Amino acid sequence: MNGLSAENNLMLTVEKIGGTSMSALKDVIDNIIFYQKTGEDLYNRVFVVSAFAGVTDILLENKKTGAPGIYHKISKNQDFKVQMQFLVSELKTINLKYAALGLDLQAADFFVEKHVKKALEYLEDLVNILSSGYVSKSGILLAAREILASIGESHSAFVLSDILEHRGLSVQRIDLGGFDDHASLTIDQRIKKAFKEVPLARTICIVTGYTKGTEGIMRAFDRGYSEVTFSKIAEILRPDEVIIHKEYHLSTADPAIVGKENCSPVGFTNYDIADQLADVGMEAIHPSASKPLEMKGISLRIKNTFDPAHEGTLITKSYLCERKRIEMITGTQELLLIDVYDALMVGSVGSDLKAMQIFAHHNISYTFKTTSANSISILIWEKDFKKSLISDLQREFEKVMYEKVAIVCLLGSNIDQPGLLAKSASALTKSGINIKSAGFALRKVNIQFILDREDYRPAIIALNKAMQ
Repeated sequence: MNGLSAENNLMLTVEKIGGTSMSALKDVIDNIIFYQKTGEDLYNRVFVVSAFAGVTDILLENKKTGAPGIYHKISKNQDFKVQMQFLVSELKTINLKYAALGLDLQAADFFVEKHVKKALEYLEDLVNILSSGYVSKSGILLAAREILASIGESHSAFVLSDILEHRGLSVQRIDLGGFDDHASLTIDQRIKKAFKEVPLARTICIVTGYTKGTEGIMRAFDRGYSEVTFSKIAEILRPDEVIIHKEYHLSTADPAIVGKENCSPVGFTNYDIADQLADVGMEAIHPSASKPLEMKGISLRIKNTFDPAHEGTLITKSYLCERKRIEMITGTQELLLIDVYDALMVGSVGSDLKAMQIFAHHNISYTFKTTSANSISILIWEKDFKKSLISDLQREFEKVMYEKVAIVCLLGSNIDQPGLLAKSASALTKSGINIKSAGFALRKVNIQFILDREDYRPAIIALNKAMQ
């Protein structure tokens, strides 16, 4: 336990609240902040907050659709002041929504105006420097992205802090965005400085998910930055447990596909399984955020904001299910399968390396790979696809094909049982689903099936039914 928490026997927690949950702020306050807590039990907790849902989409781009935000205007050297005023209007609309919870509307609106005005000044300076032609465009645009990203979390942290203060709590708002701090600090240095004198046992800390640092948190982690801030705070404070509050349970299968009655929350799993989930886009936590927690032996709990009585899913480094079983069935439809064929590949040393070097050159990682004598099949995210990748592969290999596919995965910390592969393949076959490819590593924590996209939902249903 961190020394700062030793003033009493309370368990120190570092907790992350996602954007969708933040937009249901009454539920956050009732189900997380105050749930079954009174007096000193309310304290010794650090809450890292995301921007309210949709705000970062306005600032950067829509995370799901890619629809451009303010950043797009700056990157195209277009006027963005109108969009900044729209942002002010949207943030004030959010403020008005939470006035009924005790938010000082005048103070919150003033904060928005002042903060966005300062951001606009920084951004205009960057645009002027960029237009001079003396500096690298990429570096300036990355700085603009950092400034924009910080606005949403600074706003949400102010709103939640103000409401809790008006509820009579001792609140420490920690804005790691560094708008008024021009010290040249790394991310870790800024976090350590911010928490150096904080009496954790006597206060609730509300902390921005964005952290300003010389290395640039957006440069390294892009939209996963808030979970990285959360993880770095945990590394420094060494809490008893860290918690991520989401709008859903980490479940045995997607209830929207199989039905709520046919799945249940996962009670326990390990960080290896969390990595498997992240690999197919079903993140319990961003991989860059989970690794430090895993290495430090800090347990992570995933909780549903709207089901506070449920203990959620506890993720640890060493968990191994006592009996052999499938813990989760998941996957994604947003993939491309690229098949590289060459008759000279058989017995030739380095063919795989040559292909992987081309993928690396295009900064593309793969999710799944399998080989035969003369071919290599590689699965990548469709959003990462580049025609130049195919052109480069075609210059080196005899034939290159690609197609849109889906992947379904059977995950578990202890699934090495005879007949599981046959049972799952049979379940797919009986449902009329053709398996395009399949595989698993020696550790057997993830059995993967590559399918036509239209078979994704039927495959999840069939496998979920077969494994019950």
